[in-house]
Amino acid sequence: MSDTDYTIFEGKTFQDLTRDIYENSQNKKLQLDLLIQELHGFITSIDDAVVIMPVIKEIVDVAVKNDEHLVKLASVIQRIISKSIGGVDDDAMLLTDAEKEELIGTMQDTVNDLQKRSDEMELVKGKAAPFMES
Repeated sequence: MSDTDYTIFEGKTFQDLTRDIYENSQNKKLQLDLLIQELHGFITSIDDAVVIMPVIKEIVDVAVKNDEHLVKLASVIQRIISKSIGGVDDDAMLLTDAEKEELIGTMQDTVNDLQKRSDEMELVKGKAAPFMES
């Protein structure tokens, strides 16, 4: 069995995962291009650009982070597959301390980003509530 045929979980092989990563990346690129084209029509002044550009930047940043997380996940899974298929020395395929710290840091950054977004959404909801009541 090759590492591309290795089943990660029921119905999903490593090859399926790498295909999903590629397709998600391509779909996101298309969606971002369409979004930017649509938002471009709303920009009629510098003030509009000042409001819209940070939103676009944030969306692009999130898309890039998501892709990075998927690639890191694929890397970890590939190491696990190589270790289980090849019978490689136990220490050779384990994550280094630096890699473990990087993964933990990435997870913490993601949690912090999610919390920040949640807080921002609550703030926006709070500001929108008086307008909705009148």
